[in-house]
Formats: sequence, C-alpha cells, structure tokens
Amino acid sequence: MEPTANSHALICRGCWDQMHMPIPIRGPLSIPFRVCGIARSKMNPNICTICERSFQYVKKQRRITATATILFADIRGYTRLSERIDPVILSEIVSIFQDQCAQAIWAHDGIVNKQMGDGLMAIFNFPIKIVRHADAAISAAMDIQRRCARALNNLTSRFDEPLIEALGVGVGVHTGQVEIGEFSTFRSDFTAIGGTVNLAARLESLAAAKEILVSQEAAAAAPDMMSGADLRMLTPKGIDHAVPAHVLITRD
Repeated sequence: MEPTANSHALICRGCWDQMHMPIPIRGPLSIPFRVCGIARSKMNPNICTICERSFQYVKKQRRITATATILFADIRGYTRLSERIDPVILSEIVSIFQDQCAQAIWAHDGIVNKQMGDGLMAIFNFPIKIVRHADAAISAAMDIQRRCARALNNLTSRFDEPLIEALGVGVGVHTGQVEIGEFSTFRSDFTAIGGTVNLAARLESLAAAKEILVSQEAAAAAPDMMSGADLRMLTPKGIDHAVPAHVLITRD
C-alpha cells in the first residue's frame, strides 16, 4: 500500500473530514489563525490544534464511539540498556525512535496520540478519515520497523556501541470500537480508550524485537497485508483466554 497522506496539506484534514471546515494550516491564509493560537498539531502536521484540543467543537460532544485501528510501538531492550549506557546516547536513541515512528505514522494519515518515553500510541481513522485504516496502520508498522532498524544501525556505527545492536522495536495493532474524546477536566486534548486500545497495548508488550503482532480483527480488515504472516496464540496479561495474532517480521 502506498502512503496516502499529503505531507503539505494547506487545510486541516481533520477539521475538513469531521466538520467540512477549511481551516488553513499553511500559507498566507493561516497567519491570522496562528495569531489566534490555531496552529499545526504535533500529533500530525496535517491537522490543527482545534482537532487536538477542542474535541467538543469538532464533534459537538466530549466523546464519541468510533471504529479505529490502534498501534502501539516500543523499544525492546531499552530498560536493560538504560542501566548500562551513557544518558546522552540513550536520549538520542529515544529521539530517533520517536521521530522515525512519527514520520511513518504521518505518512499513512495516522496521529501520534501519546508518547511515553521509549513507546508511543497512534490512532488511525480519527480525525483524518481513512477507508482502509487497518491497512494504513499495518503499513505504518512495517515502515516503523524498517526506519528504526536503519536508524539504530547508523547509531551503532557512529558510537561503536555494541549494546545498541541488541535493540529492536515491537509493535501491536488492533482494530475495533473505541471511545474517543476528552476524558480529563485538566487537559483538553483527546485520546482513545477501551478494550481495543488495551488489546493493542497487550499485543505490543508481547511482540519481540522486529515483530508486528496484528490482531485477528485487524488482519481480517487488511487481508492483503497478511501474506507470509504466521498465526500465534497468545495469552495477554489481564485477558483470561487465548488470543490469536498474526506475526509479521519486516526484513531490512
């Protein structure tokens, strides 16, 4: 699947998809909006801070139920490495990981909803609408693996640090119903919660370095992406039954 995102959208794609409102985010017409505090979002440069912070104005309510694909990614071997490596190198590893993941996610119209040190959570199909959002998320996961592998290899050669070679990225992807909205009275930016988010996180926690674990639901929504995938039965923490997952391993 080829990336579908326009990396230089002139209007906020989230506001357009959700409200059909053309909010300028680039070019001269965006200047008055920036003066008023409306700028490009850090979640995705093709949406604006109206999408990020003012969910109730986008959807006219504080939360909605929607179908989305959730992606979690995390650096494998990071905790062990953090105890044995220079903090300067460690911070560069985290920065490279977050930057490479974001570029991969944005290229497929997803948003980086949360960054948690050596991990992150992405949402596909809100606020930018994606017809085949499971395909988009799996494609982004494969891009994450390729980008991070190259970046970590370059870092190893720069610092001559063999410990970096043991690092890798694990990714989990799941599709289903989520609650999207504002869930805090102290923060106004939106997120997604629910069983779909929890299972995506559990899959990521069980993925080995270089693996992408795709739930049965996400795989069914993106059958063309499953070529060569193995099926593995897992028992994620907090779930009292075995869960099938498709295992994708991206080759460098």
